[in-house]
Amino acid sequence: MTKTITLAHGNGGQENNELITQVFYKAFKNDILSKSEDAAVIQDGTLAFSTDSFTVSPLFFNGADIGKLAICGTCNDLAMMGAKPKYLTCSVIIEEGFSVRDLEKIVKSMKTELEKNDAIVVSGDTKVVPKGAVDKIFINTTGIGEIQYKGISSNNISEDDLIFVSRDIGAHGATIFAAREGMDISTTLKSDCNSLYPQVKALIDAGIKITALRDATRGGVSAVLNEWAKQSNVCVEIDEEKIPVCDEVNGICELLGFEAMSLANEGTFVLAIKKEDAQKAIEVLHDFPEAKNATIIGKVTQQYEQKVILNSQWGTKRFLDIPSGELLPRIC
Repeated sequence: MTKTITLAHGNGGQENNELITQVFYKAFKNDILSKSEDAAVIQDGTLAFSTDSFTVSPLFFNGADIGKLAICGTCNDLAMMGAKPKYLTCSVIIEEGFSVRDLEKIVKSMKTELEKNDAIVVSGDTKVVPKGAVDKIFINTTGIGEIQYKGISSNNISEDDLIFVSRDIGAHGATIFAAREGMDISTTLKSDCNSLYPQVKALIDAGIKITALRDATRGGVSAVLNEWAKQSNVCVEIDEEKIPVCDEVNGICELLGFEAMSLANEGTFVLAIKKEDAQKAIEVLHDFPEAKNATIIGKVTQQYEQKVILNSQWGTKRFLDIPSGELLPRIC
């Protein structure tokens, strides 16, 4: 690892993993932390606990803002462990001179998203720093949720599982890039930022046997699949033609040389479930407008342990590596 921190260390990919493993895990190592899940499972498997910080730029973008993002981010991490979000804390660092009106809009977005999750903020902290000490506003949210479905883990994936995505991928990353660069795109492209617990609850209520769930944020679907392959010591084979990507995201990727599988999402999850439940899971997810193109994209094998393979429609294949470098800093 380099001797100084670079933007790449926050990408959710290779450099980020190195930073976490070589610095934070080294200091804080324990059995709960080492499982590397979206949220910690505590209290004999009854509670999930997670924290996240949000520094997205711009603060307001098509489909959401930093406030909605902050609530969705933490609530979604809890949902990925089969937990119902219950209690959140909210800490805010505000730059001197920040607009009170903008702050009220951000807090209103947070309130709306909390109501969707039937969760409440029970504690918080506010700091105001001199102009230039922080870029406008940073938000941290920490959450506790009650686990409704036990045993979800990215360490237990096997050849009995199929791999799903809950919707088309890359919309958040593409939207942020377009907004940041001032790209004049006359389309309906917007961030997928959305609360995922309702979809997870529907899967649980339908009796779907869930092996693993992961919110595909920084590093995108590519990072999730590579982490799963390593954690469960399996090979994940993905059919490229089955990956749902909307035309707008495809266009931005082709224009700028991005890989849609590596773009960040904020309302898209990857799902590993038992093969016998595949069709039922599709039917459940398709009841949600935002998950209307949820689909099976791959399977689990032992062809190349700890690797992700991308199979093309022409019969060729290549390894899909974990993202490296910083594609888009301050994406969330």
